Amino acid sequence: MIKKFEFVDSGRTFACCVEAPLQSRPELWWWFSVSTDDRHRYAPFEAAASDTQAGVRKRIIAYYESLLAARARPAANPWRRPDPKIAAAAAALAASGAAPAVTPVVAEVAATTK
Repeated sequence: MIKKFEFVDSGRTFACCVEAPLQSRPELWWWFSVSTDDRHRYAPFEAAASDTQAGVRKRIIAYYESLLAARARPAANPWRRPDPKIAAAAAALAASGAAPAVTPVVAEVAATTK
């Protein structure tokens, strides 16, 4: 099993290693840190004897890209309700069968109000 390696992707250096999360827990996890994020280390998945460097690299990049995308999204506000006028207008357009030029958000609202 690979224990430690580094790689560069999109100008970021990823340092990866296998460690136990706590001394009291026997399972091993893949931990990684990123050169552009010096405050955090991540342990996204358990290590397996069959892990290859290429496979781990692919999974770590996918995990980190997903994390960056989630951070970039605006925070959901549970107290904000959708505007009923926009939803009603979108539903009326959808029911009429017209193909208006609407944004994806309005189209999504129309689809969920049926």
